[in-house]
Amino acid sequence: MADDLEEGKTALIALVAALDPAVQLVIPTRSTNDRFLISLTKGKNREFISVVEDDLIELPHEAAVRREVSAIVTEGLAKLGG
Repeated sequence: MADDLEEGKTALIALVAALDPAVQLVIPTRSTNDRFLISLTKGKNREFISVVEDDLIELPHEAAVRREVSAIVTEGLAKLGG
């Protein structure tokens, strides 16, 4: 399962980079209550998004999960502005 989680984290990093390469992403090493509180930073602006652990694991493999996580990331990026 750890490998699946790392694969999901890598997919999330690639997704964020594709949407906005200027955004820095920090993913915690462990989830809290089965959720990852992920930091998106661009310049001086920071926004947090929450992604369910199972969604992160399934991100590289499930199109529906990719769409859902993409919507969460896009919303977070929009709040970042800049």
